[in-house]
Amino acid sequence: MTKYSGLLLLLSGLTNCYAMRVLVTGAGGQTGKHIFQKLLARPGYVPIGTVRSEASRVALLEEIGQDKAESVALCDITGEDTSTLEGLLKDCDALMICTSAKPAPTGEINNETKRPMFGFPNGQPELVDWVGQKNLIDAAKKASKDVHVVLCSSMGGTNPNNSLNALGRVTNADGTTTGGDILKWKRKAEVYLKDSGLPYTIVHPGGLLNEAGNERELCLGVDDKIPGTTNNSVPREDVANVMIAALEDAKYRGRSFDLVSKPVGEGVITKDYGQLLASLGGNNCDYSLGEIA
Repeated sequence: MTKYSGLLLLLSGLTNCYAMRVLVTGAGGQTGKHIFQKLLARPGYVPIGTVRSEASRVALLEEIGQDKAESVALCDITGEDTSTLEGLLKDCDALMICTSAKPAPTGEINNETKRPMFGFPNGQPELVDWVGQKNLIDAAKKASKDVHVVLCSSMGGTNPNNSLNALGRVTNADGTTTGGDILKWKRKAEVYLKDSGLPYTIVHPGGLLNEAGNERELCLGVDDKIPGTTNNSVPREDVANVMIAALEDAKYRGRSFDLVSKPVGEGVITKDYGQLLASLGGNNCDYSLGEIA
């Protein structure tokens, strides 16, 4: 072994020794997958991605390679037994929450609006966005009071009548409703995280786009108001970039904000995420607005 190769091995060992261990939930989903794969490709990180089903695990490994099998864990965050979560979070430095209830057409048509109806076949928002996220936050707190929780939520939470809340909601014969209210359940989880004592960053993206990131100027705001643009969407990859920036810049801790992007070609492409956060000033989202479930 040459002196040079020995030095490389030593540096590699030091990198692994001080690597940040990060649990990424929803790693098989569209936004979580961006985060998980970016962390896998970056030195200084040891990411563990969770998926809910064996089919999702197989599909994810087909993309990232079978040699990464130890980096993908099968885990249902909504279960009553949280021992698996607690085991995964042991020795973790950060938790990236990218799980969310996912609406899908039911095949039925609303008689009043004549539009397709949506439900949540893999779990209502109350179960996924509240119970599941609460389980994660509790497990993180049990693992260490220093686990930095970065939560991907959604814009729209200041408006209880946002159309997203109507998805999956059913009106009962007595006039009460059940199901749906996804933004209200998300907001409840956010407040729970803020009150947990854990370091946190809460990101509210606008409409999520399956388009390339790193091509737009990003804009931050609070309470569903973002100065400088009327656009209300953002590529998932750019959401991933901001969430990873929150791991790397301590100024992102204790912050809750909205995120959108300008259209491609408008403005200056965002490259400095510290400067991006500085554009927000000292503003944080106001949780006295809107409603929680």
